[in-house]
Amino acid sequence: MQEEDTVAGADEMVAADDALYVLTALLLTPASFPTVLGDDYPAACHALGLEPYAQGYGLVFGQDGEGARWTVVTEDVTLVAGAIAAWDCGIRQELSPDDRTVVCALPGWPLELVVAAPGVPAPHDPDPVEDGQGGALLLTPPDESAWGPAQRRLGADQIATEWVAWREQADSAVSPAALPSGETGAASGDPGAAHTPGHPGIREVMEEARSYLDNPPPPGRVRSSFATADARVLRVDGPGWSLVARTGDMAFVLLDEEPREVLQVRQGPRLSALLSALDELAARPA
Repeated sequence: MQEEDTVAGADEMVAADDALYVLTALLLTPASFPTVLGDDYPAACHALGLEPYAQGYGLVFGQDGEGARWTVVTEDVTLVAGAIAAWDCGIRQELSPDDRTVVCALPGWPLELVVAAPGVPAPHDPDPVEDGQGGALLLTPPDESAWGPAQRRLGADQIATEWVAWREQADSAVSPAALPSGETGAASGDPGAAHTPGHPGIREVMEEARSYLDNPPPPGRVRSSFATADARVLRVDGPGWSLVARTGDMAFVLLDEEPREVLQVRQGPRLSALLSALDELAARPA
């Protein structure tokens, strides 16, 4: 799976009277959501036909007895968060949301999983369901051979995950780094980036990011998570751009208009002040 490598195993839960073999799960909250779904929390909820409630949701990915892919949405965020924490520690933890907390079951997965439930047919998409607006809903992963907002956000996610590798080689880069075609979220190869202080796209991103300080954006546009005892990882998104940075350090920027190119914003007083201010208004995991 591109967004999350943690796998729950094949625990079983019951939703809508059908067995679902659970493979993994993610949170859908203002501080943590699958960015493939949108630039912010309300947008991600809208992509799934959900109301953007402040408490958020848990997303449970699994297969039914016939192997069909399903995404089950539950209101029990605490249960899902606890299971994810256990899996991250290598502890087997069953995940069985109470039927009363299940909001809906959506066909398909929004992300690609590299695992499957044992003893059931291979993963495949079920029939779409009505989306309530006269259309059909089926969740599918983004096309990795293409480039657009979803791929741009997944690329930024991967840079955040592999920050140390990108940071170590940034100083020695002589040309912009590129996310390889067909591996949108996998920043393999030289993870450096060019020093591009005069890049017009960078200037626009910095201006829009600064505007968030005076006009706070929708929840989830700015998110902060633990990096080290002295630093936080920041993810900031806007129309056509994504920024990933560490407070007190540098930043990387991806743009819709520059497929797979990774641009660099060097560490400096203005950037440090901006990152610190953004961290103050960022959504944080509970």
